[in-house]
Amino acid sequence: MKTLGRTKMMTMTGRRNNMAGVTGVYAGTFDPVTNGHMDIISRATRIVDNLVVGVAVNTGKGPLFTLEERTKMVEDEIAQLGDTGTGIQVRAFEGLLVDFAAANDAVVVVRGLRAVTDFDYEFQMTGMNARLNPDVETIFLMASESNQFISSRLVKEICSLGGDISQFVSPRVVALMAAKYTD
Repeated sequence: MKTLGRTKMMTMTGRRNNMAGVTGVYAGTFDPVTNGHMDIISRATRIVDNLVVGVAVNTGKGPLFTLEERTKMVEDEIAQLGDTGTGIQVRAFEGLLVDFAAANDAVVVVRGLRAVTDFDYEFQMTGMNARLNPDVETIFLMASESNQFISSRLVKEICSLGGDISQFVSPRVVALMAAKYTD
């Protein structure tokens, strides 16, 4: 078995080759958590043994939900996944993603891609992260076909205008969003 840094190689079929203990980080604002986010989380559990879902402070985006509300929302959604065989923790964080990854002993950052526009941004971020911490690899998971156009920003906009968001988020998140827009 060959190692690359602290990460063990995967076979060409994508099956684990003695990857016990590999920790990955999937981070975002999750304002709100969408079906697209949950799809990436679920699929990431097939790649890593431990997944830390990082809920970013990111005040620059002007989140609708508080950090505590977003963290709880993600925890509640993950609880619905059942036993994935992967340890999943949800943690709030502020600062650089690579620092958060290092603090959680993660060697992999998982990122979801929906469209070419995501790739441009993620390509730049990956290059910067590699310079900041070359021991952390970034892997990309393409959004599933049914989730390619879902974004938290659009879900909030649709909900604020009285639209039906039930095909983009879970019933629990629909209720949380409705409460935010009726206050």
